[in-house]
Amino acid sequence: MKKVNLAENLATIDEHWRPNVLAELNGQEVKVVKFKGSFPWHYHENEDEMFLALKGSFKIEFRDRTVELNEGEFVVVPRGVEHRPVADEEVEVMLFEPVGVKNTGNVDDEIYTAPSES
Repeated sequence: MKKVNLAENLATIDEHWRPNVLAELNGQEVKVVKFKGSFPWHYHENEDEMFLALKGSFKIEFRDRTVELNEGEFVVVPRGVEHRPVADEEVEVMLFEPVGVKNTGNVDDEIYTAPSES
């Protein structure tokens, strides 16, 4: 058991779209990441994922609608639903995803994969 300081961890992130894994619980990873720009369209065949806006606001685009998230708001994207995060300005986000989930889902894109351990 260790305490985690979100602000300190986020301050170490200098690349967008590369999550830092902060903790693991019940088969889930707690991650923080910075977004800016548009992520590739993708889906996760077997995993739901949760996006929580910590600082700033961003959108999760779906093929049929867009959900805007402001600080303190979150959305759960169900497995199999195609989506992409979009941030006009840099935002700080917390993710909850199953251990080992590839952040680009069904899309192979080395630029955006490979979360790092903190």
